[in-house]
Amino acid sequence: PHEADRPLLANLENQAKHYGITDPVRNCVPDRFLGEGDTVSFGQHAFEVFHCPGHAPGHVVFYNRAAKFAHVGDVLFRGSVGRTDLPGGDHAALIASIKDKLLPLGDDIGFICGHGPGGRFGEERRSNPFLI
Repeated sequence: PHEADRPLLANLENQAKHYGITDPVRNCVPDRFLGEGDTVSFGQHAFEVFHCPGHAPGHVVFYNRAAKFAHVGDVLFRGSVGRTDLPGGDHAALIASIKDKLLPLGDDIGFICGHGPGGRFGEERRSNPFLI
């Protein structure tokens, strides 16, 4: 997670109760926070970190330049964008994250999201009603 999500991580128990989660939940602090430009690697795969607030203050996107692939989480969906009505959500920041950080990576970049089918940035640039 990004540093901007520290308050959310420190309040997981209350958030779980708010959303009706009854399983045990503990607040947590990660070993390290991720920031814009960091790299996360596993095996032979390296992903650049992009801080893309909007859905959540500390939302991050993982981009593999060699594979032309991004895991965008809940920032972007095929034909839609992430919700911003939850605490910390910011619609203007979400749209700016997509237009200023993700779409410039190229129309041929494939993505998967947190829900539903993925797609390509170019198709979203041309047809996503939230981005036109």
